[in-house]
Amino acid sequence: MTDADIIDMYFARDQRAIGETQKRYGGYCYSIAQRMLENKEDAEECVNDALLSVWNSIPPNRPKFFNLFLAKLTRNKALDRIKAENAKKRGGSEINLIYEELSECVSDGRNIEAELLTKELSRAVNDFAAELSERDGDILIRRYFFMESVKDIAEEYDMTPGNVSVSLNRTRKKLKKYLEVKGYL
Repeated sequence: MTDADIIDMYFARDQRAIGETQKRYGGYCYSIAQRMLENKEDAEECVNDALLSVWNSIPPNRPKFFNLFLAKLTRNKALDRIKAENAKKRGGSEINLIYEELSECVSDGRNIEAELLTKELSRAVNDFAAELSERDGDILIRRYFFMESVKDIAEEYDMTPGNVSVSLNRTRKKLKKYLEVKGYL
């Protein structure tokens, strides 16, 4: 079954669409949630919440890239869960580290989460990532969109964690300059 077929099932309000989505993309969504939440039960709940969001948003939305649509919904549900947990207790999670890293190039003292959610800034960051080399762009996206650890990225690219950190640091500096030129900072 293709993505278009599954989306058509959502438009027809056929509940089998959820099962087909789970079958085709459940593992993909779970890996995103698990990487961010680091807890099996929370990740499974997050995927279920994301599937409910898909049901509630199609129609009217007809995503062009269904897998990326699912990734974004799953990521947002995981972020919501992290925010709720961090509201209860302040801790040193990977998400806090990522926000801290990004704050040095996109924050001017306001809340980094609010800034990253604005459409214009997101579009500018996406445009910036598209201008990078394939490897640097992939590393940037894996770290700051999919919230992968530096260690996991290093293993994927056969690099040391230090090399990945240096690459990310350089990319953040380039991003800061890019955003300054575009008038965001």
